[in-house]
Amino acid sequence: MHVLLIAGGWSDEREVSLSGAEKIHGALNELGHDVTFFDPADNFKNLLSIAKDADFAFINLHGTPGEDGLIQAVLDKAGCAYQGAGAAASYLALNKAASKEVFEDRGVPTPAWQIITPTQGLQAPLELKLPVFVKPNKGGSSLGMSMVKTIEEFPAALEKVFAMCQSALVEEFIPGVELTSGILGDKPLPLVMITPKGNADFFDYENKYAADGAEEVCPAPVSKEVTETIQNFMLTAHTALGLTGYSRGDFILDEDGTPHLLEINTLPGMTVTSLLPRAANAIGLSFADLIAELIRLGTEERAQ
Repeated sequence: MHVLLIAGGWSDEREVSLSGAEKIHGALNELGHDVTFFDPADNFKNLLSIAKDADFAFINLHGTPGEDGLIQAVLDKAGCAYQGAGAAASYLALNKAASKEVFEDRGVPTPAWQIITPTQGLQAPLELKLPVFVKPNKGGSSLGMSMVKTIEEFPAALEKVFAMCQSALVEEFIPGVELTSGILGDKPLPLVMITPKGNADFFDYENKYAADGAEEVCPAPVSKEVTETIQNFMLTAHTALGLTGYSRGDFILDEDGTPHLLEINTLPGMTVTSLLPRAANAIGLSFADLIAELIRLGTEERAQ
C-alpha cells in the first residue's frame, strides 16, 4: 500500500509531531508499505494532488492543521482514506469549550469552566473559585497552560494564552489522580495512571515528553468499578462527538471517587513515551500492530 505520512505542520506542537512520525515511519516500513512523507508546512498547496495518488494517509499532526479537521477535509476531497475522526468531528473535539458542552449534555462530568476572549480583555472577571487552570481553548501538549492560584496571576495567564490562541478556557482545579482512557475501534483500552514528577502542579509538557518524565502505570491501579465507569464515560463522549477509529481522553479522579473528563484528543501522541500506544501494548498490540489496526479501521470506514 502507498501510504502518505503527514506530519510536522506549523503549530507549536510541530516537534512532537515529527518525533512521533519517525516511529510511525518505521512501523509502516515494517508492515511492508511504501511510504511518502508529507509536511504541510513545506508543501501544503500540493496536498490534494499528492493525496490522490496515495492509497491511505496516516495523519500525525497536533494542533492546527490536523486536529482542526482541515487536513481531513482535503483528504476527503482527494478520496484518500485516513485514520481517526473526520473533519467535522475533529473540529468539534479540538475546541475544548464546545466539547465540554457536549460532555455536559450527555451527562459526562467535566470540571466547571468559562471561556474568555480578547474582546473581554485581560480584566475579564473570574467566575470560578481559585485555583484554576488557564489554557488555550484549542491546542494540546499542555502548551500555554498556567495554574493560577491568586487573582493577581490571572491577567498574565490570559495574556500568555492570547499570544497563542484567540480564546482561553478557564477551568476549576480538581485535586485528584490523573487517568487517561483510550478508545480503539469501538472498544476501550486499559486506563493509564499518570503521576507528574517532582513538584509539578500538573502533567505539563516536560512530564509528557521527557525521557524521565511522569510515572505512567498501565493498567492503572484502580478498582474495576472506577475503570468501567471511566471507560463508559469515555465511550459516551467519543460517540457524542462523532469520533471514529480511536481517541484518548484525560480524566481527573477526585477525592470522592468521581471521574471528570477534561478533554479528548483525536490524534493521540505516537512518540516513544505516548499514552495510547502504551495502553494498546497492555492488550498485546505492538506499535506496528496498532498502526496496522488504525489503517484497517480507516480503510474500512472510508472505502470508496
